[in-house]
Amino acid sequence: MTSLSFPIAKTLQDALKPDAQAARTRAQAEAIAEGEVIQELAVDWLNVTEEEATAYFQAANSEETPAQGYLQRYEDNEGKPVLAVTWWKIADPKALKAKAKKAVKEKPATEEPPVEDHTDDLYFRSGRTKPRRKRYIDPRQMDLFKKS
Repeated sequence: MTSLSFPIAKTLQDALKPDAQAARTRAQAEAIAEGEVIQELAVDWLNVTEEEATAYFQAANSEETPAQGYLQRYEDNEGKPVLAVTWWKIADPKALKAKAKKAVKEKPATEEPPVEDHTDDLYFRSGRTKPRRKRYIDPRQMDLFKKS
């Protein structure tokens, strides 16, 4: 049995192609991607027909396919096949630039002091544990084991 390896692609459709490059780890995926930024190990759900599911699995399990184990088959409430596709998603450069600009703009102007939490005061007015009551000892009780 071989270990899992996941296709590297920009879109889900590219990841489903049998000739897509594959990697086991994020570091390996970044090395194969040659300068592209790996955004995440994405899992996408694909509703397909029975014939499409069979075709995807045959393509994924051929000997020429570098990726292994990236498809899982499930069924929806009606018994129709649903495929879970796990793949290394390459980040869109435009989205990365927009995200960087947004992060620069959203710096907080001033640091607010942390708000003191009084939740325990509402629920636990006299500590978290009940005080132990002193056990009542009847004076008429005979003490068989006296402490010396």
